[in-house]
Amino acid sequence: MRNESVNRPVTVGLVVGNRGFFPSELCREGRAEMLEVLGAAGLEVVALGPDDTEYGSVESLDDAARCARLFRDHGEEIDGIVVTLPNFGDERAVANTIRGSRLGVPVLVHAFPDETEKLQITHRRDSFCGKLSVCNNLTQYGIPFSLTSLHTCGPRSAEFAADLDRFVRVCRVVRSVKGMRVGAIGARPTNFNTVRFSEKLLEQAGISTITLDLSDVLGRIGRLADDDPAVTSKGEAIAAYTSTTGVPDAALLKMAKLGAVIDDWMESEQLDGTAIQCWTALQEFYGIVPCTVMSMMSNSLKPSACEADVTGVVSMLLLQAAAGTPSAILDWNNNFSGEPDKAVVFHCSNLPSEFLESTSMNFQEIIAGTVGKERTYGTLYGRIRSGPATYLRVSTDDASGRIRAYVGEGRFTDDPMQTFGAYGVIEIPRLQALLEHMCRNGFEHHVVMSHSQTASALQEALETYLGWNVYLHR
Repeated sequence: MRNESVNRPVTVGLVVGNRGFFPSELCREGRAEMLEVLGAAGLEVVALGPDDTEYGSVESLDDAARCARLFRDHGEEIDGIVVTLPNFGDERAVANTIRGSRLGVPVLVHAFPDETEKLQITHRRDSFCGKLSVCNNLTQYGIPFSLTSLHTCGPRSAEFAADLDRFVRVCRVVRSVKGMRVGAIGARPTNFNTVRFSEKLLEQAGISTITLDLSDVLGRIGRLADDDPAVTSKGEAIAAYTSTTGVPDAALLKMAKLGAVIDDWMESEQLDGTAIQCWTALQEFYGIVPCTVMSMMSNSLKPSACEADVTGVVSMLLLQAAAGTPSAILDWNNNFSGEPDKAVVFHCSNLPSEFLESTSMNFQEIIAGTVGKERTYGTLYGRIRSGPATYLRVSTDDASGRIRAYVGEGRFTDDPMQTFGAYGVIEIPRLQALLEHMCRNGFEHHVVMSHSQTASALQEALETYLGWNVYLHR
């Protein structure tokens, strides 16, 4: 599993553009400043040095080939490329470097600002103009790229700090897709056509789906002794994770065995997350709900989605890569108190504990009416913490042969309300317009959310670099 890499430091290749008509000394100063800023942001950097080319910059075809070769040698490490223009820069050298690297990673184009009182030939940068030429060539070469919010800005500016933070998140999202492996345990519930998806479209995007029949899970559980070390360890982890007061010991033992089997399967298949047929076969033939086990996985950045929602867990993985924190899968569930920009989001629940004010284990009140309370222990109750929110939904559109998504931001409120399961109130500007978009485009009732503000990074990653059709709600 690669989930430990969610917060692994991002490594960038640095390209310092140069053009001999302009003061090359600016490249020495600019490279040093940019390296300092990138290092202070916690990034690892791969870059030419002053012994490789003039001031470690790229200007000639030979410079570009040398830099591209360096990047290829570190291809397993580099997650993105930062192009900086201390002067006009040679647009061909920049484009040739990136093309020659063959990395296919996100690219951020930055240009230093001129000082209006220093436009003499000895200090003049013309990076303002050079950035246009670099972007023109990248477009001709078919190389996607990201821009800073200001056309030119100093590396130490607040604007560039925000741009760099966003770019790092873009790099993490794109990195997470490469070789993503998700597990699907059991078939989708028959009544949930909404979670249908295309394995083939996901595979074309580099996302593999590995399946395991629910009967196979129950068979493996049947071979586990009650005192198996993996079962004991999982039982202790469950007890430490949430209050289990009132939950029968027999149900807790069943949860421990289920968790041990899933952990072993995920490890052997090197899975990043799972989507599980959580009802009603598990209740009828095993006697628990898997919600707390799923919550624990999501809380440890190995997300698990309900109702065999594979594109739901893909959404969870993408959002946690952008935010660096656990994501939760929820239902768009209820209107709220006649306020059109607010809605109740809910699940019964498998939400990660990090999401909630407090937690306790209980029984699943909805399914209990069908199979009986004693067969539905294991759900996690709690209220979603108030704070910032980003929401995301990825879906496969078989009719068009494309992957599509919507993404946006809002906030979880502390509006008073009470219900069962895990729940909260979210406020989203122009929520009714978002709901109309979802309905008219046939999106699922499931949505993924996190306590973050990362919508623009997700849109950039999914649309610019993965080529998906993304609606950014504003």
